[in-house]
Amino acid sequence: MQRFFVKPEQIADGYVRIDGGDYVHIKNVLRMRPGEAFMVSALTDASDAPEGEYYCLLEAFDEEAKAAVAKIAYFQESRQELPCPITLYQGLPKSEKMELILQKAVELGAVRIVPVAMKRCVVKLEAGRGDKKTARWQAIAESAAKQCGRARIPEVSGVLTYAEAVREASAADVFLVPYENEKGMAETRRIVSQIAPGQTISIMIGPEGGFDEDEIRLAKEAGGHTISLGKRILRTETAGMCLLSILMFYLEGED
Repeated sequence: MQRFFVKPEQIADGYVRIDGGDYVHIKNVLRMRPGEAFMVSALTDASDAPEGEYYCLLEAFDEEAKAAVAKIAYFQESRQELPCPITLYQGLPKSEKMELILQKAVELGAVRIVPVAMKRCVVKLEAGRGDKKTARWQAIAESAAKQCGRARIPEVSGVLTYAEAVREASAADVFLVPYENEKGMAETRRIVSQIAPGQTISIMIGPEGGFDEDEIRLAKEAGGHTISLGKRILRTETAGMCLLSILMFYLEGED
């Protein structure tokens, strides 16, 4: 079923109004007709707002306002979100890899993705290109959220320096740093299995060239847990997805 995100003010008196690009998509691409159903999630920054979605029936097109008008049939609370908010700090990879990482991180439940400039990054963003890249990446995250049925659109941050990223990541309840020089999965299992619902989690992933030793030292000094993800060396686009999958398994294991 098609899914759209709207601002809270677009929902009122049992109806939702969808404008902008989604209006064009509903009318001209999907060619939806009155009576057809779709889901709507309201975007909100309020931490106490219920996460969920509205089951809606298209009622009419307001040609003057260029908006699709739909009647809300019912609201249901979301069960798509993980019980722990996870932020993925990703060392800047090549462009096509970043897009893949964004798509899969959203599908696996991350609520925020932060590109990080590290010493061994192959890619260096030119001045003035950061905002354009972030806007494109945010659009990719929104598309992925719609496709996989998320109740929220994960945020894609602007690029941070490594020091800034570590400072942010260290504020989480659990700060995980997959590192190829760590051996054995016992410590990984111990840390992950002790995470409780509601705790915040940060994941720091190195770039294509891997972590510099000084970067690992800084992460450890900030409280980061360096962990192993197995006996094989994983690519940067694989490591974050591997750890997100492990966390999803543990956090949703009792559902």
